[in-house]
Amino acid sequence: MNTTFYPNNVEKKTVLILEILGNAEGPMGSRLISRCLKDQGVELSERAVRYHLKLMDERGLTKFMGKHVGRTITELGIEEISSARVQDKIGFAISRIENLAFRTTFDPKKCQGLLPVNVSFFLKEQFKEALEAMVPAFNAGIFVSELVAFAEAGKRLGGIRVPEGRVGFATVCSIVINGVLLKSGVPLNSKFGGILQLKDGKPLRFVELIYYSGSSLDPSEAFIQGNMTSVREASERGEGKIAANFRDFPVLCLNTVEKLTSELKRVGIGGVLTIGKVSESICQIPVDVNKVGMILVGGLNLVACAQEAGFGAENYAMSTVMDYGELINFQKLRHKELS
Repeated sequence: MNTTFYPNNVEKKTVLILEILGNAEGPMGSRLISRCLKDQGVELSERAVRYHLKLMDERGLTKFMGKHVGRTITELGIEEISSARVQDKIGFAISRIENLAFRTTFDPKKCQGLLPVNVSFFLKEQFKEALEAMVPAFNAGIFVSELVAFAEAGKRLGGIRVPEGRVGFATVCSIVINGVLLKSGVPLNSKFGGILQLKDGKPLRFVELIYYSGSSLDPSEAFIQGNMTSVREASERGEGKIAANFRDFPVLCLNTVEKLTSELKRVGIGGVLTIGKVSESICQIPVDVNKVGMILVGGLNLVACAQEAGFGAENYAMSTVMDYGELINFQKLRHKELS
């Protein structure tokens, strides 16, 4: 979450606490909330949490369930999270990337922790057909991860509640690469998202791009909404345009990057299309001296493939985090929905 635009520090902490309660399966006490905040890099004592909760009770955002039970979030609290998310979209995309990378706790060796995800809402009656429309992109490997999640109306994916009449569908965001590398000390520089042209199944060049530092929009959302992708053609013929992202990093980190991306791939998280050579252009994009360029697949390509087939979705890219254990293989979800 980009906290820059909250009116004060109290409001920032209020939204963080609401998100924790919103993701919980039941009431939570101040001690557990304090621990969850610490996991997100926010130091707030139990006493301070109780102070904030009391104020939130008075505003009707939370409900006190008992001294030894804790609090639950109210409908008004859920609305408050939604309002905060709208404010969050005002901030530059680069800020959201940095925040989600920090919140990523996934450990590929232990196969546990939080992952950043994109969330899309499909019409309930179209969801099964939309999944089928994604199959070509899945078979071609045009995704960040084979792991996805779904939720019915009223349920949540990460901190996002699925609206009535819709089905929520979560895909792993390429920011997972940023997060895992960040935890290992690699300063990955996220420059832009764009439309990447494929030729013979290999990346050729970027034909459109939007710099993260100068846009409040997530590039993938904008390109998919503008019908600028041809993921299905890229999947079936090896010739087409997909959503992709450009990163670079210091050459001294190359071995670490290669090791960690290999570890991620072994547990079902890929997304790395290609890694360039030192100080050399990649896909016609110049790379600074002593830097290495890297092209990542956009996490919303499965959704783009469905949209090209006429199954539109409301997309929230770079929106929240989910626990690795909540994700399932795309094919398992597809077969479950078809049964």
